[in-house]
Amino acid sequence: MLSVKNLTKKFAGKDALKGVSFEVARGEIYGLLGHNGAGKSTTLGIILSMVAAGSGEVLIDGVSVQKNPRKALQKVGSIFESPAFYDYMSGWENLRVLVGLSGAFDAEKAREVVERVGLTERIGSKVSAYSHGMRQRLALAQALLPEPEILLLDEPTDGLDPEGIKWFRDFILSLRKERGMTVLFNSHLLSEVEQMCDRVSIIRAGELVYEGEVNDLRDDRPGLKITATPSSILNEVAGRFQGEQMPGDRWVFPEGTAVSEVVSSLVQAGAEVSEVTPLRRSLEDVYLEHSSQNQA
Repeated sequence: MLSVKNLTKKFAGKDALKGVSFEVARGEIYGLLGHNGAGKSTTLGIILSMVAAGSGEVLIDGVSVQKNPRKALQKVGSIFESPAFYDYMSGWENLRVLVGLSGAFDAEKAREVVERVGLTERIGSKVSAYSHGMRQRLALAQALLPEPEILLLDEPTDGLDPEGIKWFRDFILSLRKERGMTVLFNSHLLSEVEQMCDRVSIIRAGELVYEGEVNDLRDDRPGLKITATPSSILNEVAGRFQGEQMPGDRWVFPEGTAVSEVVSSLVQAGAEVSEVTPLRRSLEDVYLEHSSQNQA
């Protein structure tokens, strides 16, 4: 459904994107994960033809955004950066005006979408009285009105409270289940990516440092936080057990490794062991490892 090919971009002579490429299958929920400033929003901006790429190409259902943006974006709904509305107008008037800029406004479809996003009771109120969560729901209604096949969402849960985040997540998952919607969203919230996405790319400093299934990011090998001196003995003994050192004092060992044997070997080798804590590596751990490896 979406193919991003070798995108590059410079701002003020500095690289914002360095050959970013990935593909999103039809009906897939795909996440772009990275810190603020990593290049996620720039990537979405290029896909939406709102930012000019230095080089590379984006295809939406086989149509080039660079060569035929109008046709390519006909199947796209989006929330990009902070949604902008006319505060002195009602939510309904905003939808009528903003949707009308790119096509005919269908009042019946609009009422259905407004009900679906849970804004029926407040759609007649001025947007100036809307909470952040209500503005996000209005933005989502606007994105859905063209009946898109793919949604592009820029930090969609940023600033929402936990209840709003859960509602948004459940809503997006229901769109995929009921309509086969394809979704690409960027986020720096690891928990959202883990709970929503089928696949994910990790972007760091404009480079794609990981792409794959979310499940592949998890690592169920036993982990230990080991504090022992001298570090030379710790490194030697851990290496003997095929341990892999992670950031901090964390070590990951092959499945089936007996913790008692590791500790016993450390003591016998003359190390002073002050802490041994079993750990289960999280998605955040793996994300940080990919980032630090790329930095090195």
